Amino acid sequence: MKIDKLVRAAIIIAIIMLNVGCDQVSKAIVRNHIEAYSSLRFLHDHFMLTRVENTGAFLSLGDQIPGYLHSILLSVIPGVFLIWGIWYLITNTRLSRATVIGICFMVGGGAGNVFDRIIHGSVTDFLYIDFPPFHTGVFNMADLSITTGVIIILIDMAMKKWKERPNTEQTQG
Repeated sequence: MKIDKLVRAAIIIAIIMLNVGCDQVSKAIVRNHIEAYSSLRFLHDHFMLTRVENTGAFLSLGDQIPGYLHSILLSVIPGVFLIWGIWYLITNTRLSRATVIGICFMVGGGAGNVFDRIIHGSVTDFLYIDFPPFHTGVFNMADLSITTGVIIILIDMAMKKWKERPNTEQTQG
């Protein structure tokens, strides 16, 4: 039905926009209340809010690329993939709910970071976790959305494989 498709598309757009919104609100708070490269430490320094302006991609990869090429590689190409991702979500009705949600999180996170690159010229990262031996690079809510989306999709794939496995009790009987 046409209404079902519209409702599905609206839900997809809403999930994406909620991810973008959480990302942008958190970054605005950080930009307005934490000076660049200063930190607020919590839980015996295991959790830190620190404002870093990242001109590259993940872990600052590509931050030394010259101007126009930098824009193409870190804004235009990801923007095209995000538009394709939205189109794929809306037109591919055979995806599981979990996969749709996972891709929405990934698209929302990617859109938040691309928006930053276009508007601010950099991505504001501000979260750092250090629980030895585990520690992260400095990241943001968009990165968390992308990672959460990947985890949701991987769990969904694993559960599908688990359900498809042969029942050993029936095959041995």
